[in-house]
Amino acid sequence: MTSQLNSTPQSVIGPDGRRLTRADLPPRDTKRWVIRRKAEVVAAVRGGLLTLEEACDRYTLSVEEFEAWQRAIDRHGLAGLRTTRLQRYRRPN
Repeated sequence: MTSQLNSTPQSVIGPDGRRLTRADLPPRDTKRWVIRRKAEVVAAVRGGLLTLEEACDRYTLSVEEFEAWQRAIDRHGLAGLRTTRLQRYRRPN
């Protein structure tokens, strides 16, 4: 029982409500970060499929960039991840 508690999950619930496994994650060499891919990485980290360190290393992300994705989802849902509409979702200074 203890080994199950300490093990990494085999899958988590993805942003679209479907099962998400490591095999479903974006490729390591992803250059074009569309909303779905960002949301999948956030879901993987939140669900324990990847650690924050693994995600940042795998996708060459800074912790700050990943946390910005999380905040965007928390504040505005998936639409907050749109880069073309980023100004609409940013707080004024």
